[in-house]
Amino acid sequence: MDPWLLTYDGVDPALEGLREALTTLGNGYVATRGAACEASADGVRYPGTYLAGCYDRLTSQVAGRAVDNEDLVNAPNWLPLTFRADGGDWFAPGSAEILACHRRLDLRRGVLTWLLRVRDGAGRTTGVQQHRLVSMDDPHLAALAVTITPEDWTGLLEVRSALDSRLVNAGVARYRGLAGRHLIPVIAHACGDVIELLVRTAASRVEIALAARTIVAGGQRRTHAEQGWVADDQAVRVRAGDGIRVEKVVAVYTSRDRAIASAAEAARTAAVRAEGFDALLERHTRAWERLWSRARVTSEDAGVQQILNLYAFHLLQTLSPHVAELDAGVPARGLHGEAYRGHVFWDELFVFPYLAPRFPEITEALLRYRWRRLPEARWAARAAGHSGAMFPWQSGSDGREETPTLHFNPRSGRWLTDNSHLQRHVGLAVAVNAWRHYQVTGDSDFLAGFGGELLLEVARFFASLAVREGDRYAIRGVMGPDEYHDGYVGRAEPGVDNNAYTNVMTAWLMRRVLEAVDLAGADRVRVSARELERFADMASRMRVDFHDGVISQFEGYGNLAELDWDGYRRTYGDIRRLDRILEAEGDTPNRYKASKQADVLMLFHLLGEDGLAKILTRLGYGWDAGAAARTVDYYLARTCHGSTLSAVVHAGVLARVRPGASEPFLVEALNSDVRDVQGGTTAEGIHLGAMAGVLSLFTEPACR
Repeated sequence: MDPWLLTYDGVDPALEGLREALTTLGNGYVATRGAACEASADGVRYPGTYLAGCYDRLTSQVAGRAVDNEDLVNAPNWLPLTFRADGGDWFAPGSAEILACHRRLDLRRGVLTWLLRVRDGAGRTTGVQQHRLVSMDDPHLAALAVTITPEDWTGLLEVRSALDSRLVNAGVARYRGLAGRHLIPVIAHACGDVIELLVRTAASRVEIALAARTIVAGGQRRTHAEQGWVADDQAVRVRAGDGIRVEKVVAVYTSRDRAIASAAEAARTAAVRAEGFDALLERHTRAWERLWSRARVTSEDAGVQQILNLYAFHLLQTLSPHVAELDAGVPARGLHGEAYRGHVFWDELFVFPYLAPRFPEITEALLRYRWRRLPEARWAARAAGHSGAMFPWQSGSDGREETPTLHFNPRSGRWLTDNSHLQRHVGLAVAVNAWRHYQVTGDSDFLAGFGGELLLEVARFFASLAVREGDRYAIRGVMGPDEYHDGYVGRAEPGVDNNAYTNVMTAWLMRRVLEAVDLAGADRVRVSARELERFADMASRMRVDFHDGVISQFEGYGNLAELDWDGYRRTYGDIRRLDRILEAEGDTPNRYKASKQADVLMLFHLLGEDGLAKILTRLGYGWDAGAAARTVDYYLARTCHGSTLSAVVHAGVLARVRPGASEPFLVEALNSDVRDVQGGTTAEGIHLGAMAGVLSLFTEPACR
């Protein structure tokens, strides 16, 4: 096994989506799924190209309601390149017999290679070798180099190179009934030897321009244009055994880019001026060499090393140094698909431990994404009757709450109320990341500037969210990381009270803010003495509930019923989506001691056993190693791991607390995407937080 190569042989319709996601090529600005150049969306294959931060909003009718959804836009497809022999059919899946198919992703260089042998309806056999890159050197360029070899025929070879915007966002089955046509055609034409396509997103009105220059030695050129599509056909006489090389260089710009007169002009100019494939490849390879010198994580096991290389590769393709020039967050599913609509959740909490020590310029840019949306977060807090900044659970273009109000259960066929916007702990993740960035850089100016502002505004929000009850501060009506518990049976108002993760991390935050003010200098931070007094009081008086000698996930957790875990596993096998199973039965996980993913154990993950012990002791609670071990074992037995993040957290926590029990979770974390352990989800986009979390497991512990 070569740890730098990911290879696939043959065509398996059931695995094609997974393979496309895992062979995605990107550079932080743009990424393109590893679909075949000649493919279109057909239920098996799904070409997709995504631009960081490029969203659009459409309205759909759902369960009798008008619902707005903002999506990461599936941008025009730059890949189309196909051929035909002597006026036969254009090669496409289903139009010819595929005799051989081999794909190879070179992780070291960021090059995807396809090797094909096909036989058309007239019995002619043709070999195709294709190399593909999305430039890590120039984020606006992508290229193909294709050699087409007639093996047993002589005649006229026609090559078609196209740009296509006649597509919709349809990469996730459960969204397909919703509005997804985001691209409005503007221009499709040819200018000299360059074809150009300009579209505009329907609501956000972002212009996306593509220009392609295709070279076929000795080819006779014709161009065709339709609304939203333009093609360059070139014909050349060929002889059996002689390969014909085709090069396609594509430039992509949007109206969001800097230092351009217009997106269309910038794309045209870049396509005309771009060097050939080999020169682009050389620059691209050198750029990857520089990244790998900073990014590599090693293992003595070749199989593990391949997975580590693959996960670092996809993390860097989504969050490369080019992101430092963009206004983009951490899309939970990368730039690899349309799951979660490309939204930004809390996944940077798992990304920063790996990225911050290696690429602090990237983590600073990701924090600026949050900082630029402080006005929206402040408005959201005020609208909810609070102070400070209330960050949304799902964020997109402008930082408003993008969490859907409804979600679909495919088991029951019902649309259900979605309360996950109550995961206020996303603000705590922003604060943890700001503090982690400071720990890595030691930059006191960062604390005195926008980093400290983030910390302070999140602290102000939680200070206003908490209510003094007796000698403790309580936080009511929220959701923790678990996500299966969104309320109490019989209570109309959603949310749970005194989620331990939220309350303990709030105590942690208050101490960090006080420390940040000292480090930055009180004269450089706009905070009142009264606020500082409130922060200090909360740091020592947050409420944490206990039952049976363990931390309660939330108030009242100990009163919930025990689930018949063995019975549900016997009946359903895979119970990762226990919430859907119970709802289809007319039940709810709110009745049971059953968690989707690590919740209380997230405290061990972020703080370590010693760090958690210090906070609980400062809060006045008795705590020792026995209580820690009991708490870990208790929740280990009551978690169904319905999120890829759960295996990462459990692997890390158990490695420290129960080393012998960590291996199954480590194996699952390693295989989360490369083996698609959740059964079909990776095809809709990789799990970026889980990939980064795996890398962190093999490096130093998280910053405390």
